[in-house]
Amino acid sequence: MLKVGTVAPIFTANSTKGPIDLSEHLGKRHNVLIFYPGDDTPVCTKQLCAVQDNYAKIEQADTVVFGVNPGEIGKKQSFAGKFGYGFPLIVDTGEAIRAAYVVGKILGLFFQQRIVYIIGKDKKIIYAKKGNPPVSELLQVITSQG
Repeated sequence: MLKVGTVAPIFTANSTKGPIDLSEHLGKRHNVLIFYPGDDTPVCTKQLCAVQDNYAKIEQADTVVFGVNPGEIGKKQSFAGKFGYGFPLIVDTGEAIRAAYVVGKILGLFFQQRIVYIIGKDKKIIYAKKGNPPVSELLQVITSQG
């Protein structure tokens, strides 16, 4: 896991909302990267639905959210459509994004770890936590940064 204060690695990737170039977002808004193990699985669904339920507040805090895992785009499109996610789910082809953000593997190296990063407007990581932190905690970190 990358440490707070590290400059965020940039990447380009396909997503449920089209191509994403992180460099187009860095320095302009806060960015939340949610590395989650699998599309349409119980805990991942709960985590991403909690973000969607609070997405208006997140956007008001000048923040964008990206979900990241190596799953296929078709499954991601189905998953995002089923739950109405307003934020993109990124396809981490070849797991290059996972590697750049030092996200480990679990369950026999089949799934990636669950890690949430928040990148500040200075392009540095301001928050890094394993697991499924509450959205209120993410909002508190974002709003404390201004």
